[in-house]
Amino acid sequence: MKHVFVLTIIMFINSGASALVAQQDVFIKDYLERLENSRKYLILVAATMPEEKYDFRASPESLTFAENLMHIGFAIDWHSQSLLGGRASRDWKTDTVFKVANNSKEEMIATINRTFDEAIELIKEFDVTQFDDQLDYFGLDRSKRQIFLLLADHITHHRGQMLVYMRLNGLVPPRYVLFQ
Repeated sequence: MKHVFVLTIIMFINSGASALVAQQDVFIKDYLERLENSRKYLILVAATMPEEKYDFRASPESLTFAENLMHIGFAIDWHSQSLLGGRASRDWKTDTVFKVANNSKEEMIATINRTFDEAIELIKEFDVTQFDDQLDYFGLDRSKRQIFLLLADHITHHRGQMLVYMRLNGLVPPRYVLFQ
């Protein structure tokens, strides 16, 4: 009788843990849909801005349109590959992958697409039992779950600046892509 009780308790605990992991897997599925839609919209924004306007900046201290685009790529790489994936971080000051340099509009868009591909592949394989693992995020303790959310916010923040740049240049931004 005692063994039956212990087995019942173990089965109950396991069913609760399984439900939690399944719920976290749904978060990953939803997040990937959001990230894909975010990519679609960002690429549409980048493609719509004429290449001769890629050097536009709203004020002397602002990033240019192109710098905002490449900064998004750097942040996607850092949040996914380094914070979530454990790879050593790139150094923004010395990195050449995400610098505008002499890259064409098409080359920058290709870099962003590759970066999204790499992030999506990592996230598809993400071990959801690590969601509560804590990281130092600019001096604050943040869980890996929060890192997912911070990445989405960061993309939206800089893409929003790019949309304003389009308006300041008399362009109509592409229609918003939902669910991101």
